[in-house]
Amino acid sequence: MESQVKLKQAFLYDTDYQLWLKDTVTQLKARNFGDLDLDNLIEEIEGLGKSDKRAILSYLLRLCEHLLKLKHWESERESCFRGWILEINNFRAEIDLILQDSPSLKSFIGEAFEVSYQKARKNMLKAISLPTHLISQVPDFTLEQALDEDWLPWTK
Repeated sequence: MESQVKLKQAFLYDTDYQLWLKDTVTQLKARNFGDLDLDNLIEEIEGLGKSDKRAILSYLLRLCEHLLKLKHWESERESCFRGWILEINNFRAEIDLILQDSPSLKSFIGEAFEVSYQKARKNMLKAISLPTHLISQVPDFTLEQALDEDWLPWTK
């Protein structure tokens, strides 16, 4: 009987994810651990951590892109300035929220910064057709500056 319940759970995971979630929560609250679809539950819990890391990478990439836009995209700066500043503030806030919930990701963000900067640099070079030497391969701002709500590329 127990194996039939586990098969039903695994089937639900593949056919009706929301119902699987609801049923899994019900099983957990009832402390009915024997009937849990452990393989998929473990996969989901592992995925939660991965999604926070992906979100940090995405927000950092976009943050670096916008900081580079402010610094290098002179022809668009005047018309886009307010929007870019708003986006920069939003990316910083989203990163801060993730780090408040998961302070252990602070070490990950340090590693992610360099990767995100390099991708942002490539995107910007394509977007504004600048010679590669005009945007430094080494970030000319630190992670701390990028996350500082009062810092912009031309401030000291």
